[in-house]
Amino acid sequence: MPNSLTGGQVPPLTLDTVGLVDRSLGNAGTSGSAPVLEEGKMDPWALPQLKDTGQSWKELSVAGRVLRVATGFLKACGLLGSLYLFICSLDILSSAFQLLGSKVTGDIFKENVVLSNPVAGLVIGVLVTVLVQSSSTSSSIVVSMVASKLLTVQACVPIIMGVNVGTSITSTLVSMAQSGDRDEFRRAFGGSAVHGIFNWLTVLILLPLESAIALLERLSALTLGATSLQPGGHAPDILKVLTQPLTHLVVQLDTDAIASSATGNATNSSLIKQWCGTREVMTSGNSSDCGAAASGPCPERNGTAAVELLPCHHLFVGTTLTDLAVGFILLAASLLLLCTCLVLIVKLLNSVLRGRIAQAVRKVINADFPFPFSWLSGYLAILVGAGLTFVLQSSSVFTAAVVPLMGVGVISLERAYPLFLGSNIGTTTTALLAALASPADMLLSALQVALIHFFFNLAGILLWYVVPVLRLPIPLAKRFGDVTAKYRWVAIAYLLLSFLLLPLAAFGLSLAGSTVLAAVGGPLVGLVLLVILVNVLQRHRPAWLPRRLRSWAWLPLWLHSLEPWDRLVGRCCPCRVCSPPPAAAKEAHCYENPEVLASQQL
Repeated sequence: MPNSLTGGQVPPLTLDTVGLVDRSLGNAGTSGSAPVLEEGKMDPWALPQLKDTGQSWKELSVAGRVLRVATGFLKACGLLGSLYLFICSLDILSSAFQLLGSKVTGDIFKENVVLSNPVAGLVIGVLVTVLVQSSSTSSSIVVSMVASKLLTVQACVPIIMGVNVGTSITSTLVSMAQSGDRDEFRRAFGGSAVHGIFNWLTVLILLPLESAIALLERLSALTLGATSLQPGGHAPDILKVLTQPLTHLVVQLDTDAIASSATGNATNSSLIKQWCGTREVMTSGNSSDCGAAASGPCPERNGTAAVELLPCHHLFVGTTLTDLAVGFILLAASLLLLCTCLVLIVKLLNSVLRGRIAQAVRKVINADFPFPFSWLSGYLAILVGAGLTFVLQSSSVFTAAVVPLMGVGVISLERAYPLFLGSNIGTTTTALLAALASPADMLLSALQVALIHFFFNLAGILLWYVVPVLRLPIPLAKRFGDVTAKYRWVAIAYLLLSFLLLPLAAFGLSLAGSTVLAAVGGPLVGLVLLVILVNVLQRHRPAWLPRRLRSWAWLPLWLHSLEPWDRLVGRCCPCRVCSPPPAAAKEAHCYENPEVLASQQL
């Protein structure tokens, strides 16, 4: 018995004590790090109760009511303004990445020998989308290369898959803004991870299938053969109409230059647009001594029309800086504006969404149809996500707006998952309309690429949503969110590994040839699959495994636990953002210490 309990004294019971004992009783015999929650426990993934600590409307005086209405109006204006600046910062961030990586992007796409490897094509799609921060730009590059006969449809399928994976990096970056609060970060990062996990799982199934039987290529070709399409139609530009008045004052880019770089028609001129239009000017006569002194046109000369270029009006018109320097300036400014807007959005959402307002919003977003039609609620969410993405014309903006709402506890992970799936469908329908507006010589190529993108996301929904048991991204994202809530540096490691280091390593191996890639990557992939299989059997069927493999305790600690890595990161980064909160460490100590549990008597 510890010294604090000598003399038969029983310590006073608190809610924390009862909660720890309940957790220990409810988890007896379990070996997982995430506790199995029983009735009466706090589920970390449950939506929090956002209580309104202020006075009710009936208790307020007339002046108090006027003040509350004015405060609410100002908060709503601040929220909309922050959201508008956030969307503009995403646009400027995309321009910065295009200035920094456009030449690299063009050089990557020129490697036709590398593109013949499906794994290399997948990695190139991820890297290019991360570089330009726009799946639409990456898709337009692929369309241009297919139309120019520089890339076959078969080779573009893995690239489209990589584009779909790379676009989920935006929501992951957005979730980092909520790393200050452990529970908010758990929900926000889990929401961003569910999108990436869905894309990666779909790639793991469809990429080998596409390499074997060319499923998406044949399906898109059959669809095109069964329809007779004519050029026409335009994708909606609602979001760009709203943001261009501000973003075009900062910088304007020649978006066709990136595709020209990939097709080999690029010049060494800057991507920054200098001329934004033309104007016809009537000139009178062709004599130099007529018109300068006269007040009107020369009557004996016939007038001719000359075309005058109109300069653009933004900060970098006529600048002597290189594209690289302008890109770094825009990158720093857009990241600063992005982080500031995200912090303001989260603070304002926490302030506005309280009490009855929060409950009303939750009921609308997370509502289910009555039994037996409750299964239709998720499919309605898919349609809503597709429709909103179609209107906004940007899946990155939609997912980046949903992630903060998940963090503050308005949208559950189970409801955000179909919204993200609908967003994937919505961005492909926008691409389909944009393809219909292509010139006649590029129409079929653009439509087939857009259809491949559409069928890829549709196949993902059929694989990982239609059957409830197969909705694996949700539990995987929850597990991932629990880990990152305790070790926040895991989020940065995931970001670097998934979207930069591993794709670069695979791309480097692909440059050495398919044989080297298979010799190095094959055993690594097999080892990862074996470890996953053993972990699953350890949890559910340990008797099927040899006694040695029923636990990883025989391995060095750094191979089966994150604690040594956490101590290493804590020494290198002694900040509170990289280390778990003190409350979490205390709770884990009490939960894992049997002496403390035995000393708490009810």
